[in-house]
Amino acid sequence: MKRTLLLTLAGALAAQIAYAGPAAREVTLPRGTVLPVTLDTTIGSDISRLEQPVQGHLRRAVTYHGVEVLPAGAAVSGYVSSARRPGRVTGRGYVAVRFTEVTVPGEGRERIRTSSVGREAPATKGKDAIEILGPAAGGAVVGRLVGGKTAAREGAVIGGAAGTAYVLATPGKDVRIGKGAPLSVKLASTTTLHVPTR
Repeated sequence: MKRTLLLTLAGALAAQIAYAGPAAREVTLPRGTVLPVTLDTTIGSDISRLEQPVQGHLRRAVTYHGVEVLPAGAAVSGYVSSARRPGRVTGRGYVAVRFTEVTVPGEGRERIRTSSVGREAPATKGKDAIEILGPAAGGAVVGRLVGGKTAAREGAVIGGAAGTAYVLATPGKDVRIGKGAPLSVKLASTTTLHVPTR
């Protein structure tokens, strides 16, 4: 009877230890620690909305004082923190993301807080200048042929106005960050993680 009871208790203890899993220790990463994230969700100024969920993973391990804290491949999740369409007069497309969770093997999801990281569409000022100057020059040539210097000046003004109207009616470029894009994301505050001991 006693032996049966001891075996039952031993079995229950072993099951409890197995359920508890490996021991974990706390590691605190300082603010500014860089997380090398590979994006698993395509985002863009034209396709994303604020607070839309975003997924990614660590493309390499994160170490601190020579100890691996987060392994390569650990999943990270967050949301779109900014998505701005380009305007017709000024502004460029812009999209940004922020991460809020990382999955620690054996420990589950841990909260993190990162700075936003984003991309802005390239400027189009040079292209806009060409589009304005082109019609202006064409208007000047036509005006000169038709009515001399005064007409050339008037033609340039009219042509330039047409070019400006075209540029103002044309929105700037959108921007996208595609799946597989590498991002360097910084922790916005000190972060304590529960890391399994090895």
